[in-house]
Amino acid sequence: MTIRNPRLRCPPRSGVGSLGTMLQSAVPPAVLPQANEACWCGSGRKYKRCHKPLEGKVLPGVISPTLTVPEHIERPPYADTGIVQRWAEDRVKSPEVIERMRHAGAVAAEILRLAGDLCQPGVTTDEIDKAVHQMYIDRGAYPSTLNYHGYRKSLCTSVNEVICHGIPDSRPLQDGDIVNLDVTAYIGGVHGDSNATFFVGDVDPASRDLVRVTEECMWHGIEAVVPGRPFSDIGRAIEAHAKKHRYGVVKAFVGHGIGQQFHTDLQILHYYDPRSSALMRPGMTFTIEPMITLGSPQHRTWDDGWTAVTTDGKRTAQFEHTVLVTDDGVEVLTAPGAVSPSAPWHR
Repeated sequence: MTIRNPRLRCPPRSGVGSLGTMLQSAVPPAVLPQANEACWCGSGRKYKRCHKPLEGKVLPGVISPTLTVPEHIERPPYADTGIVQRWAEDRVKSPEVIERMRHAGAVAAEILRLAGDLCQPGVTTDEIDKAVHQMYIDRGAYPSTLNYHGYRKSLCTSVNEVICHGIPDSRPLQDGDIVNLDVTAYIGGVHGDSNATFFVGDVDPASRDLVRVTEECMWHGIEAVVPGRPFSDIGRAIEAHAKKHRYGVVKAFVGHGIGQQFHTDLQILHYYDPRSSALMRPGMTFTIEPMITLGSPQHRTWDDGWTAVTTDGKRTAQFEHTVLVTDDGVEVLTAPGAVSPSAPWHR
């Protein structure tokens, strides 16, 4: 799960409002009206002013009740209250914490891979959430997103133009969709965080290229992790590869430090900024999770306060790994058994 970039001023929230709710509960006719004709919904407005801008867009569905986690499973401090209390966690982790993070990373990687198999036409993201929730429980893990700042589900499901933090709901996946699943496991007192973008049925070539390049961007960022080098190297590598393909890089959400806390004070930019000059040191753990867009990298947020979508409605993709800075490079803690186990050019 990403966090907001504190260096950027985020625009005010603007959701789909009542029109989105209306369209979700009403079925449009087989033959749609012309732009200047009355909208099919009976609102009395012209089609172009009413439902036409929303056709083909991802809209909110019904969110089911929050699932529970058995009492015997260790839970993070915010699990019961939704209140996140931050503390000054060491950026450099001890060998014992790192070993626990390896296990948490492997659990997250396995759940993400299995969740990806569920991304089929007709399956709702709520059904994926229920299945993933049980996967956590079966492995003795707590879903880190659940009640984090009040978030109601056990993973994030971001479809098509949704950049991140999509809430699982009753919308069925459709043939041709792309969907990002973001999974974080809390086990052994630490978090492991990973995500990937999956194809649903027959996906168009432009979307396939976007997903491919996004995965490559993540690995370019990972390969830029070198002890003694500034964090800005990561963003430089990601941005250079995205720009080569004329894609946008989302700046409003960034990677983060991770360990005993879901998000620590480290901010990992996915674009070059010379101010990101802190040096990487062995033992540091953080996520690299670029969000790459076909069009504008600007976002707006739905009324739910979580779902971020591209302002132009064009598609976006994301990949994420949790990494460890080592004495001579990088170890990917969420790589074992992962959807993206290594850089494509090394497979």
